[in-house]
Amino acid sequence: MPPTDRRYRIAIVLGTRPEAIKMAPVIRQLRRRPGLFQPLVITTSQHREMLAQAMRAFRINSDIDLGLTHHNQTLADFTARALIALTATFRQVNPDLLLVQGDTSTVISSALAAFYHGVPIGHVEAGLRSGDTRRPFPEEVNRRMASSVTDIHFAPTELARENLLRERISDEHIYVTGNTIVDALQEIRHDGAFEDPALNQLDWVNRQVLLATVHRRENLGQNLRDICAAFRRIVELHPQVDIVIPVHLNPMVREVVLPELRNVEGIHLLEPMAYHDLIEVMRRSRLVLTDSGGIQEEAPALRKPVLILRSLTERPEVIESGFGELVGCDRDLIVDEVHRLLSDPVAYASMTSGENPFGDGHAAERIVAVITERCLAGKLFASPYVEAPVPQH
Repeated sequence: MPPTDRRYRIAIVLGTRPEAIKMAPVIRQLRRRPGLFQPLVITTSQHREMLAQAMRAFRINSDIDLGLTHHNQTLADFTARALIALTATFRQVNPDLLLVQGDTSTVISSALAAFYHGVPIGHVEAGLRSGDTRRPFPEEVNRRMASSVTDIHFAPTELARENLLRERISDEHIYVTGNTIVDALQEIRHDGAFEDPALNQLDWVNRQVLLATVHRRENLGQNLRDICAAFRRIVELHPQVDIVIPVHLNPMVREVVLPELRNVEGIHLLEPMAYHDLIEVMRRSRLVLTDSGGIQEEAPALRKPVLILRSLTERPEVIESGFGELVGCDRDLIVDEVHRLLSDPVAYASMTSGENPFGDGHAAERIVAVITERCLAGKLFASPYVEAPVPQH
């Protein structure tokens, strides 16, 4: 067994807002053991503005910022540049373990770079599967690929563990921890005044507020126009309703949402919110409409019904627990289900009385306990193969 006075360098790579939110509790737990761990936060800035928002909210500072974001970058362009930059970074800092979270292009670039360099990999939120490589795109493939090179799989639920077992991943390398989003929500405090002045102007007492977010790639184009048509119909049928929509920064989202919904009475288009504002809006809202994965996890923790603007989800637990329902992009179905929840107290109660399927808020503690145990036992499973130059013939 290695000496206990060694400090293990743990690289945590973040690229998007959800990664920062969900890794913040893990970073905090690692920092509580300074004699054992040296956390090293590396940012790719895949989504620079929204990542910065989350890092400010959780008081996370970047040790290394690779600054890889480009205007209108393609997936291939970002992933290629990230792989090269992260490979060089790991060669320089030589971490004992890489921690990644979720299913972004940052995750697969980080995991592949670490694998090439012989760095063990811990995957937080491992084992989510939709079963369709195109939905969500490219996240479903990213997380499958990440699992194939991961050494320690931190599954948020028992169902995620079962997905990994079906892929013949050894049970001894899988740990069911709960989802760190529940931990993160416990850290969020709101003093009652929103950072965005537009939110302070809403009548939260006499109006019914719905929160809506949409950004998924498979929903771009006609699907997004159909969703916008549903939102217009909802406020037309329910004049007491306000729909708050933080508009994603993706130009392909904005070029549809802004012209379709601008100046529609009852619809409030805002810039992406600070995370504490987003959570407070969700807390005060009657219900949530979203194609976001993270919001599907946050809504049950806040006991809010969530109508999922997708035809399938890699988080079936939200449906099984009663909090969520798949409504896809069908205008009439979206409108009908919103009407049902607004008008039928029994239907509403049936979607808010279940048990949160994503854990008890102690996921980060469990993750760091596993890392501690495996570090001290010498069981990080570093690859014996280290990247070497390809011979020239």
